[in-house]
Amino acid sequence: MKKFLLFLAGLVALIVLLVNLGPMILLGVSVWLLYVVFKQFMKSDSTAGKIGWVVAGLIILSIAASNIYAVIGVAAACVLYWIYKNWTSKKEEIHTRSDDPFTNFERQWAEMNK
Repeated sequence: MKKFLLFLAGLVALIVLLVNLGPMILLGVSVWLLYVVFKQFMKSDSTAGKIGWVVAGLIILSIAASNIYAVIGVAAACVLYWIYKNWTSKKEEIHTRSDDPFTNFERQWAEMNK
């Protein structure tokens, strides 16, 4: 039952990720463009050039702010990663106590060698 619920949650997260793939790409491009605009702003010597770069930066910032839905896509990617880790995780075997001294010795020996 746990695997089935993980599969359903993974399917929903995958659909959400695919739906928000466009805004995620556009957000990445706009953040990169903001970086480029900042670098050009710092290189510019004239006041008119700096004003032009600020205007370009504000336009690109508004484009980046309109793609805030990309955060939902990033959260869906994190959920997919978490589901993948839980799906492939191996549980430690539970050792049961017994009265046999040899099994107790082997268990204690294995614990000492860890």
